[in-house]
Amino acid sequence: MGSQVSKQVERRKSIHTEKKALAELQQNSGEDFPGSDYRPPDRKNWMSNLGSERTRINQIIWPGTHDSATNVIGIPFITRPFAQCQSLSIYEQLVLGTRLLDIRIQENRLVCHGILSTYSVDVVFADLKKFLAETQSEIVILEIRTEFGHDDPPDFDKYIVEQIGEFLIHNDDRVFEKTIAELLPKRVICIWKPRKSPAPKAGEPLWSGGYLKDNWIDTDLPSTKFESNLKFLSEQPPVTKRKYFYRVENTVTPKADNPILCVKPVTRRIHKFARLFIHQSFTKGVADKLQVLSTDFIDGDFVDACVGLTSARIEGKA
Repeated sequence: MGSQVSKQVERRKSIHTEKKALAELQQNSGEDFPGSDYRPPDRKNWMSNLGSERTRINQIIWPGTHDSATNVIGIPFITRPFAQCQSLSIYEQLVLGTRLLDIRIQENRLVCHGILSTYSVDVVFADLKKFLAETQSEIVILEIRTEFGHDDPPDFDKYIVEQIGEFLIHNDDRVFEKTIAELLPKRVICIWKPRKSPAPKAGEPLWSGGYLKDNWIDTDLPSTKFESNLKFLSEQPPVTKRKYFYRVENTVTPKADNPILCVKPVTRRIHKFARLFIHQSFTKGVADKLQVLSTDFIDGDFVDACVGLTSARIEGKA
């Protein structure tokens, strides 16, 4: 019992030290970067406002959400705090400016996070189609994956095409160098990551998992995750040289050996340092590799940071 208490005390000290380290870095270095003062006049239509004719896909910093469809997962005040990563619906996230969605499903087409499930994936499709109907030039990356420990829904690739086929941008490496205007009226890059079913192939409506890469480390230590994100980002080619999307997740996750298991208080340890991460990517000389930046509990400032850097790239300032 005593050793367990001692271990918990050391863990709390480590968390405090790492939070303090990021706060001091933020205070000493600032968090300015090209475009950091930009505020989109309309987050719902921010791509359109930047100019669909001059915005190339590989210039965009995509604001993404982690475990996007968990806004009503679980039982309120009982299981929900342990699995909820977003408080907004899919539609609300898109209106706020989110442009990459991370959807986890199980064999019965219910969205899930680990062992907890929530609404049908049809809710995701409905919210997405509602948003697309209300906008004209916004491109969305929709990642759908079968959650670990579950089987793929039968014929799910065909089901995706049935639901949103009219919007799908087909799998083609040339997409990365094209402008938004060149892709319209197609609006969705859908990345399907089954566990056992065949992966999509080049030229098909869906994209395979290899087109969205990341380097996830399972930790609740904010500075450890921050530095890991910078390290792995530095190992990627620049966005102009690669034919895949690379995601940095500005998140940390609860750990079973720590008394705080609810998502929100844990992820807050790193949430406010998204702008600092972009600043540090310039300091370290790896800003030309930034592409997708995802978060738990997305907010307007996170979106603005991504849009601001996108604007600076289009203007030739970054």
